[in-house]
Amino acid sequence: MNYSNKNIVLGELIGLKAEILASHDKRQRGIEGKIIDETKNTIVMETTEGRRSFVKKISRFRFYTPDGTFEVEGKEICFRPDERIEKAMKYYKRRRL
Repeated sequence: MNYSNKNIVLGELIGLKAEILASHDKRQRGIEGKIIDETKNTIVMETTEGRRSFVKKISRFRFYTPDGTFEVEGKEICFRPDERIEKAMKYYKRRRL
């Protein structure tokens, strides 16, 4: 998939490198890793300290793709992966290229 700032909210996230830019839980800020699983409300990453789970709704993420880096609010991706295309269209329309 060719990622852009607009379609990152619709695409597959598993396999991407990610970083937590902001979170209500201050201990999670700055953690990086590879996304290995995703549910409606959480992202599971393999970090240097092992597997960690992060709540999407309270976090802001930076995703590293072959096409660049993109920042996403957790609420924009707070859907089941198989429902994201249908439900995240409102965020897709708001995002700029």
